[in-house]
Amino acid sequence: MSETLLRLTGIRKTFPGCVANDNIDLAIAPGEIHALLGENGAGKSTLVKMIYGVLRPDAGEISWNDRGVSVDNPASARALGIGMVFQHFSLFESMTTLENVALALPPQDLQTLRRRLNDTAEQYGLKLHPDRYVYDLSMGERQRIEIVRCLLQDPKLLILDEPTSVLTPQETDILFATLRKLASEGRSILYISHKLEEVRALCDRATILRGGKRVDDCVPSQETAQSLAEKMIGRRVESARGRSGQAASETRLSVNHLSVRSGELHGTDLQEINLTVKAGEIVGIAGIAGNGQTELMSALSGETGAPQSGTIKIGSTDATRMRPMDRRQLGAVFVPEERIGQAAVSDLSLTQNSFLTSAKRMGFSTKGLISWDAVSQFTDDILKRFNVRATGKDALAKSLSGGNLQKFIVGREILQKPNLIVVSQPTWGVDAGAAAAIHDEIQALVSAGAGALVISQDLDEIFALSDRIAVISRGTLSEPQPAHSVTTEAVGLLMGASALSAQQVSHA
Repeated sequence: MSETLLRLTGIRKTFPGCVANDNIDLAIAPGEIHALLGENGAGKSTLVKMIYGVLRPDAGEISWNDRGVSVDNPASARALGIGMVFQHFSLFESMTTLENVALALPPQDLQTLRRRLNDTAEQYGLKLHPDRYVYDLSMGERQRIEIVRCLLQDPKLLILDEPTSVLTPQETDILFATLRKLASEGRSILYISHKLEEVRALCDRATILRGGKRVDDCVPSQETAQSLAEKMIGRRVESARGRSGQAASETRLSVNHLSVRSGELHGTDLQEINLTVKAGEIVGIAGIAGNGQTELMSALSGETGAPQSGTIKIGSTDATRMRPMDRRQLGAVFVPEERIGQAAVSDLSLTQNSFLTSAKRMGFSTKGLISWDAVSQFTDDILKRFNVRATGKDALAKSLSGGNLQKFIVGREILQKPNLIVVSQPTWGVDAGAAAAIHDEIQALVSAGAGALVISQDLDEIFALSDRIAVISRGTLSEPQPAHSVTTEAVGLLMGASALSAQQVSHA
């Protein structure tokens, strides 16, 4: 490449017992949108943290405009012209947009900053409301704050980590238009994503990491999503097998007129939720984060106690006032979005975490006696069948990467052979190969007669899995529609605008 903005040469970074990055070379040209791809644990996060100054490399060189530099911390990265928008936003919810932007910049007159913010937002098509509080904003609006905050520092390179994971299709289109405009001005983008069709549509080049090494470079538009996935994981990716037959008449979950007050300060109350899940079907619930998904999961699992009104039946039994473990005894399992603290205990081993939700259903505990040999074998089965990468079944939950912990949690619930599985964000943070495997296991479970309720922000996942699709928006749920009768664009509109009715979606 004749002209290079950022060049990494021989970058190496190790942690105790792990080589995270091994002799990695990377070059990004001015005005280029460059994808960084790899499965969970491939070394992507470690690499971008070194570019942004959060970590220091053990060996190798970072060059900026063909001059060797030392990026000691994020402040020195920003001084060079490197900005980063992390997957998890660093915003204060009780402060306004303007106040959050001001915190990240040198002290200046707020009215001057307001004008700069408005001018920059308008220039790049990122509409913002300076005086609105962050807790009142959608995930897409919050992301715009992060991007504009970076742009006000005039970056030459913008690093984006999973930027579309919380966006509707319409918001994604707006983001892509912004990124293409930035590239046209000569700014570079380093783009990390598991959404390979988006990478194909947006990115000029891609660098692929596997096991801490750079294994390939390619032009994404000349690849398929499957070929990119196979480059990432080093083997063929099989699509989920799919299911034959239709939903049976037996109802696995019935929710009627459910209303719940959120226990969170800025949570979302549920209003008149109606929903059924039959044996042999998957019902998908789409929605932008913060629209009541957490409250719905907690209400169904029983963690928040009895609802304000309405009923929940698991099978033919009224479970409205049942405790979580009693609901599990009815044949239901639950996979919440929050891995650590809710789905798993960080300082317990994988074997101990296996026991937490399966003790009664799997018969591991009778008359106060625990069969640890049986629990241990169950944990071994999870690790093998779901390809969980850990040092062993005695590894602490907190020692696993996010993707591997997700595989463990999903596997723990599926291997209990439930009649009903309720899962939120089933493939959050996992790579393409693991996502396909999880989808396949959910479909196999449903083919055997279970019912599944899948709550996900990933529309590709919702459409890949679901027989019927509903949208949750501001605590209300649209009428589930057959997946073949709706489009991603129509569902995206309903995700972003609660005023639309289910009737509008079904006829869009």
